[in-house]
Amino acid sequence: MTSTDDYDNPWKQAVEHDFQAFLAFFFPEAHDQIDWSVEISFLEQELRSITHDSEQGRKLVVDVLARVRRLDGAETWVYVHIEVQTQYDPDLPKRVFVYHYRLFDRHDAPVASLVVLADTRPNWRPDEYRHTLFGCEVTMRFPVIKLADYAERLDELLADPNPFALVTAAHLLTQRTKGDDLERYQVKRRLIRLLYERGWSKQRVWDLFHVIDWLLQAPRELNERLNHEIKVWEEEEFHVRYISSIERIAMEKGMEQGRAIGETIGEARGEARGEARGELKMMERLLTRRFGPLPESARERLRRASTEQLEAWSDRVLEATELKAVFDG
Repeated sequence: MTSTDDYDNPWKQAVEHDFQAFLAFFFPEAHDQIDWSVEISFLEQELRSITHDSEQGRKLVVDVLARVRRLDGAETWVYVHIEVQTQYDPDLPKRVFVYHYRLFDRHDAPVASLVVLADTRPNWRPDEYRHTLFGCEVTMRFPVIKLADYAERLDELLADPNPFALVTAAHLLTQRTKGDDLERYQVKRRLIRLLYERGWSKQRVWDLFHVIDWLLQAPRELNERLNHEIKVWEEEEFHVRYISSIERIAMEKGMEQGRAIGETIGEARGEARGEARGELKMMERLLTRRFGPLPESARERLRRASTEQLEAWSDRVLEATELKAVFDG
C-alpha cells in the first residue's frame, strides 16, 4: 500500500519553478497582462508574515506570492497570490479575502488572488467572499479553476504541450490510483516516459520528474523497477541522460552518495575544501529541490552547520513535509 499522498509540496515547487506556464495554462487572461521580460520575485517570507496567525488548523493549501510587472505600465509592481487548495475547507473564501486585503494594505498596490481547487468534491466551487452589516456590504470575487473538470479529459491533458497539463494529469491520477500500487506504477511510468518524448530542456524534465515522483508515490520495489526502465530508455532509446543524474542519485541514496559526488565536483573545479564543501553544496541543492527556493535564514544555517549537523539534516530530507522539519526535527 502506498504511503500518505503529498499534494502540497509538489504543487508549490511546480508553480514557483514555472510560474509563467502555470498562469498560461490556468489563468491565461492574467498571463497575457504580465511583462515576462521583467524578473519575477517570489515573496515567501512576506507571505508567511501575513498568514502566520491563520496557520493553525489550515487544511492542505499551497500559497505562492509573486511580484510582477504589468504590460501596460500602469503600476510599477503588482502582486499575484496563488492558492492551490487540495482539500475541502469552508473557510477558504474568507482566507482569500483576508490575505488579499492584507497584501493590498501593505503595498498599496493591486493584488490578484487566483485559486486552484484540487480537492475531490466536484460541486464545491467557492469563488466569492461577502458580508453585510447595516447597509454596508463587502464583496470579493476571485477566479477559480477546478481540477476535477479535467478528470474526463486526460488524453487531452497528455497531448497538451504546457507542462501544467502534465502536472494536472499527475494530480488527478494520484487521486484515481490511491490504494492501487500497480495501476499507480503504470500511470507513473507513462507520465515519465512522456517527459522524454517531449524534447524539453533537462531542467524542465528534471523539475517535472520530481513533481510526478513526489505525487505518485509508490512502494520501493516498484520504484526500483521503474528506475531500471528509465536507465534502459536513456541508454537504448533516447540516448540522453535526464533523470539518472546527480540529483536523482542524491535524492534516492541520501547524503552518503551526495558527499562523494560533492567531493568529485570539488576536485573537478579545483576547490580545496573537498568533502565539507561538497556536503554543503549537495545539501543546499537537495533542500531547494524538495522545498523550492531557500530563504536566506536557511542558507545561513547551512553555512554555519557542522558536518554532524548536515548529516543529521540529510536523514530528514526525504521524509520531512516542510523545511522547518528538516532543521528542527
